[in-house]
Amino acid sequence: MTDEQIYESDKRDYLPVFARYQIVLDHGEGVYVYDTHGKKYVDFLGGIAVNVLGHNHPALVKAVAEQAGKMIHCSNLYYTQVQADAAEKLTKLSGFGKVFFGNSGAEANEGAIKVARKYAHTISPDKSQIITALHSFHGRTLATLTATGQPKYQEGFGPLPAGFDYVEYNNIEALEKMMSENTAAVMLEPIQGEGGVHVPTAEYLKKVRALCDKYNAVLIFDEIQTGIGRSGEFFAYDKFGVKPDVVTLAKGLAGGVPIGAFITSDKIADVLHAGDHGSTFGGNPLACAAADVVLATVGNEAFLKHVEEMGDYMKSRLEAIKAKFPTLVKEVRGVGLILGMEINKPGRDIVNACLEKGSIINCTAGNVLRFVPPLIVEKEHIDEVCDILEAVLPAYVD
Repeated sequence: MTDEQIYESDKRDYLPVFARYQIVLDHGEGVYVYDTHGKKYVDFLGGIAVNVLGHNHPALVKAVAEQAGKMIHCSNLYYTQVQADAAEKLTKLSGFGKVFFGNSGAEANEGAIKVARKYAHTISPDKSQIITALHSFHGRTLATLTATGQPKYQEGFGPLPAGFDYVEYNNIEALEKMMSENTAAVMLEPIQGEGGVHVPTAEYLKKVRALCDKYNAVLIFDEIQTGIGRSGEFFAYDKFGVKPDVVTLAKGLAGGVPIGAFITSDKIADVLHAGDHGSTFGGNPLACAAADVVLATVGNEAFLKHVEEMGDYMKSRLEAIKAKFPTLVKEVRGVGLILGMEINKPGRDIVNACLEKGSIINCTAGNVLRFVPPLIVEKEHIDEVCDILEAVLPAYVD
């Protein structure tokens, strides 16, 4: 099929829920992807923070191929070694008690909400309030859509589940006013990703932890986007010295194979019993085989040090671009390899211009250019993207 035929087929057969770019990708290698015409692009979106080991990573491909040749799926009514290995790696990396594997970030967050509510109901049937942050993003199921503090995603899908309230992010006074003995959980992203790459203060997160302790509320950290080494620590909460009761993961966990997980302390996990939660495909052997490779690779201290160094280097390059275009670029923010550049106008045209020149980036929150490349990125790849960006931006300066 030609590109045009693929576009037409998509228009005819697929729900129009994605604002796609006019490009058909064919294959990838390392930090690069190639379209159907052989044009090469340096990929600083990485499947939206998914392809942490890049494309066609030898160990990941080998593990998936070997597992596919043995067993792709079996019911969770039976044990598999690859699932046990992945769960053990996660409990050791997190220091938590129990893991549950699902298929996506939304499913992981659904599970976290359920276990928090179940725990709260052992204290009081009235303890059900879930507090999340404005500009957050937690998923697209009805519960996670409701947890998402952005009305634009909720419009037309009501009535939404009850019991969710929202406060300004990084505003401890607002949270304190909202909380009570009826608060079941506070659910936050340690760094807001889709909302525009907003980084809170460590003091804020520490005070959130203290408030949750005061009211015996479950603290949930949504690390769907920030986990798996993206901040330069395996979990972003380690950057701030604050540990939640439940943490959720997905995106990079299996390097591109669909998987999600929530990890809990033993105290929280003990409220769940057989039949309280489940998933047909969650934790299947294929996904867990991929996760085992990612966890063994990204969990390595030297690998995380590399992420931190590359993040510092890219942030310095973006700051230099900001200094060159002060009337266009408002702010550069982020940690590790989750970085955002806020500009004074909508960013999609800039994303398209970069794409034309061979660089894949993303715009979120309307005017924040987001950079979430594979964690194997090197300085020359960062230079390539920043040079393209620097060449594109003059056309958008008023």
